[in-house]
Amino acid sequence: MDRTAVVKVGAAASASVCALFGGVVLAQYIVAKKKRAGKKTRIIEMMPQFEKTTVHMRDPERVEQIICGLIKGGASKLQVEHQVLLITHWSLFCCNSATWCSVFLQWHLLACVFRYFKSHTLLVEQRLEKDKLPEVVRESDAALREGFEQFFDHLQQHNVPVFIFSAGLGDVLEEIIRQAGVYHSNVKVVSNFMDFDDNGVLKGFKGELIHVYNKHDGALRNTEYFKQLREYCNIILMGDSLGDLSMADGVPNVENILKIGFLNDKVEERLDKYMDSYDIVLMKDETLEVPNAILQKVL
Repeated sequence: MDRTAVVKVGAAASASVCALFGGVVLAQYIVAKKKRAGKKTRIIEMMPQFEKTTVHMRDPERVEQIICGLIKGGASKLQVEHQVLLITHWSLFCCNSATWCSVFLQWHLLACVFRYFKSHTLLVEQRLEKDKLPEVVRESDAALREGFEQFFDHLQQHNVPVFIFSAGLGDVLEEIIRQAGVYHSNVKVVSNFMDFDDNGVLKGFKGELIHVYNKHDGALRNTEYFKQLREYCNIILMGDSLGDLSMADGVPNVENILKIGFLNDKVEERLDKYMDSYDIVLMKDETLEVPNAILQKVL
């Protein structure tokens, strides 16, 4: 074989090797790309709870970043601020008498500040007895969200402070939580608490009235418990109104705050506003599946 033929054979062989090698590399690249495309890299994509049709997010990337920050901080930096979905005035009225049911319908309590004052005045006039509260709560239909046992127990196991700020009746709310078996030592309720006389009869209410319009005022910031939370710079805030967004106002040195909103009424009308204000909006979702899934990652 002459020199020219040898060169041609060698070139052909070299080209074949290059083609084979290049084909292998290309195949590996395609496989790797497919694996990367199929691999769930984001935390929220690893939680099936986020695939529910009830979950809405304006900015999933922001949610991802916040959750990553919460995970990095762990239990030692976390606090939970929660507005429990309970109409505690309604619990009392339904169980007290038919008169109170009609009064509730007439005044439509919780609609404005004046009606808060009026509802409290009516309760005082009813001369509610303190020792009747447990029975009132047992007979009412007030309930915590589905998944509350896991939620409260998980936070208690990791000593995470749970701050419940309610514009309802604190005594009733505490009794509901107590009867549910989740009133742990890490739970603190700030609300409107009744003032009973020496005979255990309601005579008024303690301190400043808390309502949906002043949740960010001194009623929250001036509490001793609130001052103890300075080192807990990561917050999961859960509410069911736009007014609840101010619950964390005044917390110093906040690093990460995840705002979860429960939207239950007038969803078509309010969804956009909720999505602009809350990081995660749970529409017509009466469960704690999403918060519990997040806590599983953080704690």
